[in-house]
Amino acid sequence: MDFDFGLITAPFRMQPGLRRLMPGARHLTPLAPGSALFAEKRKVHEAGASRHSAAGFDPGPALAAIAQQGRIDGLDAFDPHRLELAFEEDFTVLDGADGTLPWLCVCVPSHWAPEDKLGLDFAAVHAPVADNAALLGAGPSLVALATSGERWERFVWTISPSPRHDQHPRRQPRAPWPSGEDEQAFVRGCWLRVERQTFFPVGQGTRQAVFTIRVMLQPLAEAIDGTDKAARLHAALGSMSEAVLAYKGLAPAREPLLRWLARKAA
Repeated sequence: MDFDFGLITAPFRMQPGLRRLMPGARHLTPLAPGSALFAEKRKVHEAGASRHSAAGFDPGPALAAIAQQGRIDGLDAFDPHRLELAFEEDFTVLDGADGTLPWLCVCVPSHWAPEDKLGLDFAAVHAPVADNAALLGAGPSLVALATSGERWERFVWTISPSPRHDQHPRRQPRAPWPSGEDEQAFVRGCWLRVERQTFFPVGQGTRQAVFTIRVMLQPLAEAIDGTDKAARLHAALGSMSEAVLAYKGLAPAREPLLRWLARKAA
């Protein structure tokens, strides 16, 4: 998994965590045919459930920007009608003029429905997020920053009882956590789920940015391969508020996870 565990910190806070990227930074990852992610994305794409566009919005400039970024990343040209199957990333467009999402191409959301976010502004999109007061207060500044023409990166992580990439709430009900009675069996049923999210400019006279989301999954027992990683995750998980635990669906899993991580850290 392409993830720096140094980004897991305590106390845990719901915050933007944007980091500036250099112009040549890689944003896109080729999607391997035959992979589990390919199969999941193809299913959503073929069902016609991956794209959502506001009335009258032209996604042409954003698709051209994605194609240009693919060339920068050394990837072959792609068919814009099969964008979903070219890259691991999902895509949305953020419009800096009004802070809304006028276009989404999302196959594997993490417990949110892309069609419900279409046309909403920053505050409405993030209204369900737990402990969101600071995030919402910074909303206008964050939109201006993300659509400033520069490039940005952030990571979001959680622990999931499901190995599925697609966790659309109306397609995939939340998977139950395994029983906590057998600690090893419990951990075998847990996955570290990380999203790498980036912004890059659309340009072409717009105030738009392409927002990319790459979902990465790894069995938790494999991801926590050292005492430092265990200690970091233990501290972050132990510091989460009840609201954040409920938002992430982690409340039933915290105690068995903390016990296992404490032993791994020792």
